[in-house]
Amino acid sequence: MLDINEIMRILPHRPPFLLVDRILEMELNKRIVGIKNVTMNEPFFNGHFPGKPIMPGVLIVEAMAQAAGILYIKSVMGERGDKLLYFMGMDNVKFRRQVVPGDQLRLEMEVMHRHKRGWKVRGKAFVEGRLAAEGELLAFVGDK
Repeated sequence: MLDINEIMRILPHRPPFLLVDRILEMELNKRIVGIKNVTMNEPFFNGHFPGKPIMPGVLIVEAMAQAAGILYIKSVMGERGDKLLYFMGMDNVKFRRQVVPGDQLRLEMEVMHRHKRGWKVRGKAFVEGRLAAEGELLAFVGDK
């Protein structure tokens, strides 16, 4: 549905901090499904951990937030570039399994509550159908 070039037109993030590679499904104002391909070339694997590379949990949550950001921007802001979506908080985040090089994260995000200037979303990250992480994320829109 959206490839990396389209994602880079929507999000301000750039490698190595762009953590969504593709959007598979999107229902505006409701839900989004994205993919993050986890490769050994990720810079964080140099130190997390040498000899046992594991994707940091905070980056899994960031990937979830970026997918939700794409949904928000496409749903509410269209193609306007005068605002930024800021990640403000997280609740009930749990990590269920390790994510390692070669894994593909499937990021499934769903809108819980809409606020005047932001959203609360519920998300899950899966690897091969198995839950890797889950949580609720809050973001708000502000000026660039």
